Amino acid sequence: MKTETLAGTSRPPAVLDLYPLDELYSLRGQALPAIEPVQAAEMPEPSRSLLAHESDMTSTLESFYGEKLRLAVFGRRMAGNEYLREVVLRLGPHGRSVEYGAIRIILDILPEGVRREILREQQPLGRILAQWGMAFSSQPRAYLRIASDDFLNRTLDLGGRRWLYGRRNALMDGWERPLAEIVEILPPS
Repeated sequence: MKTETLAGTSRPPAVLDLYPLDELYSLRGQALPAIEPVQAAEMPEPSRSLLAHESDMTSTLESFYGEKLRLAVFGRRMAGNEYLREVVLRLGPHGRSVEYGAIRIILDILPEGVRREILREQQPLGRILAQWGMAFSSQPRAYLRIASDDFLNRTLDLGGRRWLYGRRNALMDGWERPLAEIVEILPPS
């Protein structure tokens, strides 16, 4: 297996839309770690298979690990009809962290029961939408390579600096209205 270092890169800097990740880091008074765009083909497996698709991450990760994921919400903010939250998806109640997500959910176009379930903070968004029979699509906007920082290392139970992979994704309803914007980051598998 090829080992990557956090040393410099030959890629030119790129402007990426990292919302809501940038907003949530800013609210904590932290600078974003080094993040650069990558093509899906540049990501190592299993990150590529887990990120380069048009399915929601909840069902993709549950299928990959063969286990139901648990949600841990550790940061949230309400702004009008927008609900921003930071989450970790874990295997089992206190198991391994398998995804960090920074999510902006547009509440006002969701049915009342779905909004209530989201705000209960007990289940991942993808599972809630599926349980309520909501038609939605996942539309990846960019694939990312992220240098782990102290925050991501704590959040994903990692030690040492390393490259992580993720995606900037949008969930759209059946009429192509935005339901959520998400930056999803995976630990090394």
